[in-house]
Amino acid sequence: MANEPELNFEEAMAALEDIVSQLEHGDVPLEQAIDLFQRGMKLSQLCGLKLEQVERKIEMIVEEDGELRKKPFADESGDVNE
Repeated sequence: MANEPELNFEEAMAALEDIVSQLEHGDVPLEQAIDLFQRGMKLSQLCGLKLEQVERKIEMIVEEDGELRKKPFADESGDVNE
């Protein structure tokens, strides 16, 4: 991955899904499976980093008392991610 241009989130997820599919079929030689697994781990880390970056950027804008105020984004459980 070091020599490749940086993938966007969607491209990285698609590549990761392809790797998982290949590994699930189990018909790849051991050495290739190890290489695929390593690449999958790097893609997984890349996706995780990109999601963290997006979470930090996401803020809900709420109008309160005529002013726009930023409010931290809450996840589905209602917990605020700060």
